[in-house]
Amino acid sequence: MTQVTVWNENRHEKTNPKVAEIYPNGIHQAIASHLGEYEINARTATLDEAEHGLTAEVLANTDVLIWWGHMAHDEVADRIVDRVHARVLEGMGLIVLHSAHYSKIFRKLMGTTCGLKWREADEKERLWVVNPGHPITAGIGEYIELPQEEMYGEHFDIPAPEELIFLSWFAGGEAFRSGCTFTRGQGKIFYFRPGHETYPTYHNKEIIRVIANAVQWASQPKGTKPTHVNVPVPLEKL
Repeated sequence: MTQVTVWNENRHEKTNPKVAEIYPNGIHQAIASHLGEYEINARTATLDEAEHGLTAEVLANTDVLIWWGHMAHDEVADRIVDRVHARVLEGMGLIVLHSAHYSKIFRKLMGTTCGLKWREADEKERLWVVNPGHPITAGIGEYIELPQEEMYGEHFDIPAPEELIFLSWFAGGEAFRSGCTFTRGQGKIFYFRPGHETYPTYHNKEIIRVIANAVQWASQPKGTKPTHVNVPVPLEKL
């Protein structure tokens, strides 16, 4: 069974009554609980735990790490970021949600600012499936419609995605690359845009289906791990 760790700052839930009402046990627990419906074994970890809950042992036993962050990116210790980064290169999958585009780990893996435009105005979001043959879209129709979400707009300062899965349209007119895949080392990465903390996005069955699909995609074998050593004996006679 795929082993997943859902990481969350767990700060908005403690300070914002509206968020606490929607996610009384935290965004991390909501996601983990819903993933259980897909027979995915999901544990949780939060910022204020020792080592942010991401010990070497936890990461060694994690096939896919899901990351949600917003107001406390700078509080994540660099040594933990380096530990997660190393595991991604080794083959651990990483799913980066919503405002975690500004997380230290995503920016380190992308090598860019990961900046974008945003607006909080209770706008409708329509996530168009632009890669219907991709396993991350299994069970999803032509689009997912969310009645209220935070707007993210282009330009999104990321490297060109290896695969573009979703493209969002917002009622205010903006469009955004909302589902993007990348590979770093042996690790598969999926960025998925929706999930502002004041909306019940992570109770939406289609959104959870996408995340569950992404977990299965990111946990698949990555091929033979390359070796990087001195090779004193050539294959052919020189």
